[in-house]
Amino acid sequence: MIYRDKARGCLLGLAAGDALGAPAENLSPSEIRRRWGRLTEIEGGGTDDTEYAIFAASLLVRHGHALTSADVAEAYRREIIPRIAGPMRGAGFSELGTVEALRRGLEPPLTGLVHSHGWSDGLAMRAAPYGVFCPGDPAEAARLVEQDGLVSGSGEGILGGRAVAGAVAAAMGGASVQDVVRAALSVIPADSWTARNVVRACGTLPTTHEGALVEALHEAVVVRHYPWTDVAPEAVALALAAVLAGDGDVEASVTFGVSLGRDADTIGAIAGAIAGAMRGEGGVPERWAARIGPVTGKCLPVVAGRHVLDVADELAGGL
Repeated sequence: MIYRDKARGCLLGLAAGDALGAPAENLSPSEIRRRWGRLTEIEGGGTDDTEYAIFAASLLVRHGHALTSADVAEAYRREIIPRIAGPMRGAGFSELGTVEALRRGLEPPLTGLVHSHGWSDGLAMRAAPYGVFCPGDPAEAARLVEQDGLVSGSGEGILGGRAVAGAVAAAMGGASVQDVVRAALSVIPADSWTARNVVRACGTLPTTHEGALVEALHEAVVVRHYPWTDVAPEAVALALAAVLAGDGDVEASVTFGVSLGRDADTIGAIAGAIAGAMRGEGGVPERWAARIGPVTGKCLPVVAGRHVLDVADELAGGL
């Protein structure tokens, strides 16, 4: 079944990109080059990006197209919060703020508005399953991922998730690289920060020299004065540009994406998810696939022991 192969490629690509980029998170491109030259081999496990994607997939398997933000909030309260003993390890700022808001009894959309990290890429990093669930239908993928986003983010953070979900949905439907980018833009306002960044980033291509391209991308979208790197309009634009630069090839897209530094694991995860949905399971390098095992639940104990391939099969089974 073609959707099953694409679903497996998508989530396997996400996990591989997350794991490959993890040691490069928050580093500059020059520091990455100094340490690895080109970072091509997975050294360890993934991060919360993979675990949250698995959690998002479980919501879709349970609720399907009827998913609401209330369902997501209830799942946090029932499956995430009771298993957190002390600080939430490895979670992003938006998810940490959401957990505290839910503990205070707030409901979405307030849970995504009360903290100062609404523009986080926390939704974008886990948006791929929504695209998998809606092959060829970017608008529906974006609608569904927004229900998830209302719990933990706002504004540009939600738009980043919509863009990624739309791109993956188009890739699942057999779209070309250029059409994948167009699909991402089709589900967000043209005058948004995210859309402007995507247009600027993708407009830097083609550039013949990789070093010049990296610098051009940073100049186009990176918020150099902000102390953190989890900015959704930045990460989403860089990931889409990486897929475009790699012409949809999983290895080329992901290795270039993580070479950009910043939130490298999330950039790698998004690029891997989109390219994986385009090329299928066989498009993910075998040496990377062999390094991806069941997640440990170090951030989300509820997903411990789950493998992205099994999760992909569950999502594809509902199509």
